[in-house]
Amino acid sequence: MRGAWPLALSLVLGTALWTATAIAGGRAEPWDSALYWSASYPSALALAAAIGFLFPDRPWRWAVVLVFTQLPVMAVSAPGLGLLPLALVMLGLLSLPAILLAAVAARIRRALA
Repeated sequence: MRGAWPLALSLVLGTALWTATAIAGGRAEPWDSALYWSASYPSALALAAAIGFLFPDRPWRWAVVLVFTQLPVMAVSAPGLGLLPLALVMLGLLSLPAILLAAVAARIRRALA
């Protein structure tokens, strides 16, 4: 049960972020929006670090969930998922910086304790 809060937080924040990005950018896929690289992805990285700091037990999980919530947003809004394998690879790559930042923030948290 100890992982329920960070999981829920990652799911809710990620879904909200990527849905807002898709809507504000007028795109079905968040990464097709002009806002993605300038605001949304950097925000996701900051959120991954914050969640990693708050919940330092295996923080990579929360970072992955946060980034991969783009997939259900795309599934709901995109007409087809013909490029699903490519999307999974892309999301995996996009998760790497989030995982690193979450891990660093968790290490800082443990050092301060």
